[in-house]
Amino acid sequence: MSLWGSLEKRYESERPRKLLALDGGGIRGVLTLQVLARMEEVLAEESGQGEDFRLCHFFDYIGGTSTGAIIAAGLAAGHTAKWLSDFYIRTGPKMFEKAFLLQRLKSFFKSEPLEKELKGVFGAKTTLGTDGALQSLLLVVTRNVTTDSPWPISSNPYAKYNDRSRKDCNLNIPLWQLVRASTAAPVYFPPEIMQWDASDPSKTFLFEDGGLTPYNNPAFLLARMATQEPYRLGWKTGERNLLVVSVGTGSSPNVQSEVSGGRNALANLVNFPGALMYGAQVDQDLNCRTIGRCVHGERIDSEVGDLVSGKPLSEDLGRQFLYARYNAELSRRWLDDRGLKDVDPAKVAQLDSVEHIEDLVRTGRALAEDVRAEHFALEHFGRYEEPQGKLKP
Repeated sequence: MSLWGSLEKRYESERPRKLLALDGGGIRGVLTLQVLARMEEVLAEESGQGEDFRLCHFFDYIGGTSTGAIIAAGLAAGHTAKWLSDFYIRTGPKMFEKAFLLQRLKSFFKSEPLEKELKGVFGAKTTLGTDGALQSLLLVVTRNVTTDSPWPISSNPYAKYNDRSRKDCNLNIPLWQLVRASTAAPVYFPPEIMQWDASDPSKTFLFEDGGLTPYNNPAFLLARMATQEPYRLGWKTGERNLLVVSVGTGSSPNVQSEVSGGRNALANLVNFPGALMYGAQVDQDLNCRTIGRCVHGERIDSEVGDLVSGKPLSEDLGRQFLYARYNAELSRRWLDDRGLKDVDPAKVAQLDSVEHIEDLVRTGRALAEDVRAEHFALEHFGRYEEPQGKLKP
């Protein structure tokens, strides 16, 4: 029997491949979901599948970090972006329920509500490798604290650590728990403990948020894992062979209005993790725009601009893949330009901004207006899978 199981027909044939990468960012995943909902509308119309269309019918490999991992797993499982958006809006306040006062030295929020919601969406016993649980390939970015290293874990059946004969096979990990490990942001949530091999205590590891790796934006990592030999998938590169679409949760660079040497150590310490995550996000985006061919994206900085070529896509420039990036800058200027003058950038920038979910929705919808069918080069990549079995909402 094929290692692909029920996905054999889709993945054992050669064809152009499409990747979708989703950033981390806490409750700001609501913003991401508005872009994905618009993407869903555009591609549903192009596919002719109407309400039966799911993003996993278009994208062959969906990857995410932290909150992006929740969304990626939900999409790969066959949920609509609209349903996941409603889920975030409805359950966000519960997932970010404040922990008891005496526990706040460890973390601000309880892990139990998030765990309960994830089990409800993905199933308590569903594993990464349960046949039929996923309708596309999935990548979840985690950070193994025990080994002090990024652990990107995928459902690729050819991957070295997905060999079913291994006692520590990644495919045996509960899907909900893998997603929970990727979302365990220090201070916000307690870490997740997972035992890979029940007979070997040394295979027990502690995990924290995947956003603390260089891959809070996992787009370049996803492209690498889809194409490079060590990952054993070996999809072809080229502008007509590979499409990478990346969606952020909004960037919020901490711009200082005054130049001063008076900032104390505590202020520097508080801003340090965010500065590293922002820098890594920009670097991954820039890697994709220089190795790939960017067809859409906001300006990166005043030196490189947006790197979008003005040449028609019919002219192959010899890049490794086509690339589109959708992300909002949560700044006063960007929000004003999009007609959101009443949205406070400092409030929507918070990872736990559940009181401002409606503003995140409005910001995401403003960004979603950028989505265009031409960004997906459908003349090369417009193949859609047929819906399988009973559709999820």
